[in-house]
Amino acid sequence: MVYDIAIIGTGPAGLEAAITAKVRNKNILVFGSKESSVKVSKAHTILNYLGLPEIPGSEMSKAFLDHAASMDVEITDEQITAIYAMGETFALQGAVNMYEAKTVILATGVVAQKPYPGEEELLGRGVSYCATCDAALYKGKTAVVIGSSAKEEEEANFLSEYAGKVYYIPLYKDEVHVNDEIEVVRERPLEILGEKVVEKLKTEAREIETDGVFVLREAVAPGKLVPGLETDGPHVKVNLDMSTSIPGCFAAGDIAGLPYQYIKSAGQGNTAALSAVSYLTKIGQK
Repeated sequence: MVYDIAIIGTGPAGLEAAITAKVRNKNILVFGSKESSVKVSKAHTILNYLGLPEIPGSEMSKAFLDHAASMDVEITDEQITAIYAMGETFALQGAVNMYEAKTVILATGVVAQKPYPGEEELLGRGVSYCATCDAALYKGKTAVVIGSSAKEEEEANFLSEYAGKVYYIPLYKDEVHVNDEIEVVRERPLEILGEKVVEKLKTEAREIETDGVFVLREAVAPGKLVPGLETDGPHVKVNLDMSTSIPGCFAAGDIAGLPYQYIKSAGQGNTAALSAVSYLTKIGQK
């Protein structure tokens, strides 16, 4: 099935884009957390959102989700790890499935963590952002999974069904629940080492010999997520209509640059959706 609009992210920008697209009767697919945005839900108090003065982040997050649910917006919690412009459509690679859409709206927020030394150089040569995608390539081999949150434990468990040895490095303090055969390493990763392919992961305490390193973050940096996309540091370069350097691809919210404000993100999500609708009309007339 080819969707009209695929929206990546469920913060203010992503959910506003989804609601606007629904109002315009578009067939959409929304990827993100069914809990909306952790950045929103854990905010103490928001003071400058029009019409919602001094609202706790948890209440704002609930209001966003309730509004989306009232519009029959369904959220798919499968992480998208790559998006490819295929000409008339976009192919979206998820951890399990592939999807196709005529337009894409990026609303993933900003990837705050810098890449590890060696990560970009060895990407595709032992460095990966999706354990479930590449698990079969590690049958009988050794792999390290760096997990930014507890939800990454599922990918580590899946990988352990193929790999001969799996190390799991949690970047969070919560208790870890992974398969017994997985070795949990509470050491800070420093560098990914290797000449032509991954050979080792250097931590603050040692060097772990490995065939691959899976770096599982909350979001993939925009330049890695969409090959060929023009970026400016951690942000996507956008025009006033939220269009990007790739026709049919739009961006909104924190990923589109400063200031990082919820109300700005919602407004840009609205603009991105309207621009995507106009783009669909234009290509439909050809």
